[in-house]
Amino acid sequence: MVVDPYQKREASKYKNPIPSREYISSWLQKCQDLISQKNLEKKFGINNQEEKKALRRRLRAMERDGQVIYTKNHCYIAPESLKVIKGKVIGHRDGYGFLRTETLKDDLWLSSEQMKSCIHGDIILAHIVNNHGKRRSSARFLKLLQPNNVLIVGRYYIDSRMNFVIPNDTRFSFKIFICSAIKEDISTGSVVVVKLKQHPIRNVKIEGLIVEVLGKEMNTNLAIEMALRTHSIPSLWSEEIKKQLYTIGNKINQSDLKNRVDLRHLPFFTIDDEDARDFDDAVFCKRQINSLEEGWSLWVAIADVSFYIQPDTPLDKEALERGTSIYFPSLVIPMLPEKISTDLCSLNPHVERLCLICEMSLSNKGELISYKHYEGIICSHGRFTYDEIFRMWNGDVLLCSKYKNFLKDIKNLSYLQKILNKDSISKKGIYFENIEPRFVLDSNSRITSIYQNTRNDAHKFIESCMILANIASSRFVEKYKHPVLFRNHDRPKKDNIISFRLFLNELGLTLLGGDIPESTHYSNLLRSVSNRPEYEMIQTILLRSMKQAVYSPDNRGHFGLSLSSYVHFTSPIRRYPDLILHRVIKHLLLKNKDISINNCNYSNSFLYSINEMKKIGLHCSITERRADEASRDVVDWLKCDFMHKKIGAILNGVISNVTSFGFFVRLNHFFIDGLVHIASLNDDYYYFDSLGLKLIGKSRRNTYCLGDSLQVKVISVNLNERKIELSLYKT
Repeated sequence: MVVDPYQKREASKYKNPIPSREYISSWLQKCQDLISQKNLEKKFGINNQEEKKALRRRLRAMERDGQVIYTKNHCYIAPESLKVIKGKVIGHRDGYGFLRTETLKDDLWLSSEQMKSCIHGDIILAHIVNNHGKRRSSARFLKLLQPNNVLIVGRYYIDSRMNFVIPNDTRFSFKIFICSAIKEDISTGSVVVVKLKQHPIRNVKIEGLIVEVLGKEMNTNLAIEMALRTHSIPSLWSEEIKKQLYTIGNKINQSDLKNRVDLRHLPFFTIDDEDARDFDDAVFCKRQINSLEEGWSLWVAIADVSFYIQPDTPLDKEALERGTSIYFPSLVIPMLPEKISTDLCSLNPHVERLCLICEMSLSNKGELISYKHYEGIICSHGRFTYDEIFRMWNGDVLLCSKYKNFLKDIKNLSYLQKILNKDSISKKGIYFENIEPRFVLDSNSRITSIYQNTRNDAHKFIESCMILANIASSRFVEKYKHPVLFRNHDRPKKDNIISFRLFLNELGLTLLGGDIPESTHYSNLLRSVSNRPEYEMIQTILLRSMKQAVYSPDNRGHFGLSLSSYVHFTSPIRRYPDLILHRVIKHLLLKNKDISINNCNYSNSFLYSINEMKKIGLHCSITERRADEASRDVVDWLKCDFMHKKIGAILNGVISNVTSFGFFVRLNHFFIDGLVHIASLNDDYYYFDSLGLKLIGKSRRNTYCLGDSLQVKVISVNLNERKIELSLYKT
C-alpha cells in the first residue's frame, strides 16, 4: 500500500478519504503507462465499495480538468507521460487518414486501424508516435473530444429489403443503413442528405436518418447543392441578418464623410474580368512632377466594408463563419449579402463610395518609397475589363475613340505598367504562368466549349498594384507591432527540395541555392526554362513541392513572393482576413491621431488579441481550403459531364502526372485530365520510378513520363466519382 502525503488534509474533508488529486497525478507520471481503475484500487489499497465509487468520481473530475486522460480501452494515464495533441481527423478514401493540428506544421498519419475509432471531421485527442526512419510521424487515437455531426451526402439504394446510403465523400468509407421508415417514396440512386444516429464505432452497424432528398438526375445545380452540403458551407441568410440589412441605409449621408479625404475628382477606374459582379478595388496613378526625383504616385482605393460590417454583429459573425466567397462556374456564394457586396461596397461607376485608401510613392524603377493610409470617398469614373485596357494600350482605334476623355489617364497606367513589368517585385518571387480554363455554359449551366483564359499585361498590372498595396499595409501594421493576420507562405520542406532536384536532374537542369534555396533561385530557374517545351510540366512539379499559404498572427514571411512579411488588404468583400486588417488599420490611424473612438464615426475600429487572431487565422485557412475543394467538386463534375459526350473519341494530350497506378493525360484544347490505368498497359509489366516520375517497362524499357505527348481514346466517364478513364490509342 502506498502513502499519500496529503492524507491528513483529505481526512479532514472526507469521512472515507481517498488519495488526493496531487498524489494520483504524481503517481501516474512516475508510472508512465496505461493503468486501469482496478489496478489503481490495488495500488492505493482501496477495498470497500464506497471508496471505489469516490475514486471513480475523483478520476472523472480529474479527467474533466485535464489532469488525467481516460483512454478508449478504459485506462488512465498522465498527460505528461504522452506527447498528447488535439486535432481534426482528415479521412482518406483508402481507409487511412491524417490528424491536422493547430500547433504542428505537418499533419500526423492515422493508420486504417486507428481510423476504426474515428471518422473524417472528428476532433480527437491523440498520442504522437515518432516513426524513426519515416518521413511522417503518426498519431494513435486516445479519445473522441468532438464528434463530426455534419450531415452526409450520398446516394440511396435498396438491396434485399435493406435501405442504405453510400456517402458521396469517399473519406467516409462506410455504408449508412437507414434505421427508420421513409415517409416519402425515394427511388434508388437518389442523392440524399443523412444524419448519423450515433457516432460510428468499430464493428458496429452504422445507422442514420434521411433528412433531405436533393434529387436524382445530375445537373449543375445538384452538383452545387451536393458540394455545399458535403463541405458544410452556409448559403442562406438568416432572418437576423435580413433585419440588420434593413437597418443599413441605401445612401451615403453627409455625416459619413466626416474625417474622410475627398478624392471624387480623381479619375479612378475599376479593371476586372468581364463577368465580375463586385468591384472592391479601383486604381489611379500620375507622375510625380514636383518631387526631387522622378517617380509615380499610385492610389489603390479599396471598398470600406468595415464601415458597414460592425464587429460581433450577425453580419460579422456570418462573414467569419463563411470566411470567403465561393465562385462556382454558374453561381457565387458570397461572404456578404448582395446589398453589401454588389451594391453599397461595390465600386460601381459614377456612384460615390466609401473607401480605405493606400496612397503610395514609387520610384522611376517601380520601388515602393513611401505610403500612407486614410479613409476617403471616391467616384469611379469607369468600369473596364482587362481586355479593354490591354487593347487601348495597344492602340485599338474604336476603344480609344470611345474613351478619349480617359485616354491620358489610361496611358499613364500603361507607362507605370511597363515600369512595374520591367523591374517589379514579382521578379524576385516565384511567378507561375498558370493555364486557366474558362467555360462557356449554356442555359442549363453545362459546358458547351472550353478555352484558355490568357493573362495579359492588364492582369499583371492590377496584380502588381494589389501586391504593392498589400506590402505597404504589411509595413504599416508591422511598424506598430499590432496583432494582425499575416499571409504566410513557408519555404518548402527539405525532402521536397531533394525530390524536385532529382526530377530536374532527369531533365539535365539544376536548382541553385544549396540546401536552402531562396525564392530567387526558383524564379531564375523558371525564367531559364520559359521557352522549353517542358516549361508547364516543370512549373507544375515545382508548385506541388511548395507548401500551402496560410493566415496566422505569427509572421513567417511569404516565400513565394520573397517577402519578409505580407498581408491581404485588397479584397474585404470576399475575404474575411482583409476585413480584419481594415479594422486594425483604422484603429492604428485613430491611435496615431489620438482621437477618441467613442466621439467620432470610427466606432467600428476594433482590436484583436493574439489568441483571437490565431483562432480566426486557422478558421480562415480552413474555409479557404473548403472553398477550393467545393468549387473543384463542381468543376470536376462539369468536366465529366462534358467528356461524357466524347466517349469513344480519339484525342491528343500530354502526360500531366504519373503515379504507381497509372498516368494522367491532360487533353489538348479541353484542359481536362483523364487516367490511363496501369492495368491497360498490356504490352509489358510497368513499375513506378518515384524519383523520375515515370512508368518504366521491365522488358522493353518503354517509358511514360511527364510531358510526353500521345494519343488516347476516351473509354468511360463516371459522373458520380468524377473519373475519366482513357486508354492509349495506337494506329
